[in-house]
Amino acid sequence: MRTTRAKNAALALAAAALAGCASVPTPTPGDPLEGLNRTVFKFNDTIDTYALKPVAKGYAWAVPQPVRSSVTNFFSNIGDVYVAANELLELKIADGVGDIMRVVINTVFGVGGLFDVATAAKLPKHAADFGITLGHYGVPSGPYLVLPLLGPSTMRDATGLIVDYYGNPLTYVQPSSVSWALYGVNLVNTRANLLTTVDVLSAAAIDKYSFIRNAYLQRRHFLITGGDGADSVPNYDDSLPKYDDGSAAAPDGASGAAASPAPSSGAAPAAPASSTDGDGQTIPGQQYVPPSHGGVPGIRLLPR
Repeated sequence: MRTTRAKNAALALAAAALAGCASVPTPTPGDPLEGLNRTVFKFNDTIDTYALKPVAKGYAWAVPQPVRSSVTNFFSNIGDVYVAANELLELKIADGVGDIMRVVINTVFGVGGLFDVATAAKLPKHAADFGITLGHYGVPSGPYLVLPLLGPSTMRDATGLIVDYYGNPLTYVQPSSVSWALYGVNLVNTRANLLTTVDVLSAAAIDKYSFIRNAYLQRRHFLITGGDGADSVPNYDDSLPKYDDGSAAAPDGASGAAASPAPSSGAAPAAPASSTDGDGQTIPGQQYVPPSHGGVPGIRLLPR
């Protein structure tokens, strides 16, 4: 019976994918999977509208801003662990050591990371993941890809998610119920921080899918190049960068802007490691925490 249900679900998903592909006769140059991507994007947006956003609003109403800030800082401190690991893999030794110092300072003097003492001590926060590390070493990004529940990505970044999952300290929290609980809190808290940002995006963007796609790709390129050269500065125009990593406009890494899970965390190109919500609360990248072993990697909210 369960096997039959699983097959039916798989067939339904395949049918939706084919329908999505057929809905865009001429995909945008550089976005060959646009039909499928738009179908998944719509699915993610529906889940957010009717499930995640209402819960996030209730959470924001019930939990005071200082508490939410501490929750954000806690998960950001955990994220700094694998950010540091990726910085070291990229041989950015100074940045990697700085991130390790952030973890130590915030854990010891910030009450387990509830307070961001390291930023007050002038230690900058960075954004890094294994997708960025692969891009740093010249791995092509591949086509843009919207993942169910996970949001915007590319073929390269989707592969990097597997390494990110096993590189996140909360993956190893036992029992698994605690890991899932922490993941859930992180998910709702991050979405609550982005309520104003996502609402503004929905009202302002004529085509939210195109805006998020371009912002994501441009910002990832910005993160990989480190902002070197005018070509790496994000430019939110109507065109999609071509997937030729040898050209200046290529999305050598992709970016984090607003995304859907579920929606991604807002996109500020001038501050690639973080964004701010309507209350002025800093929202670090790398927010989402995957569940423990055997689970499915959690929703990744952008920006990074």
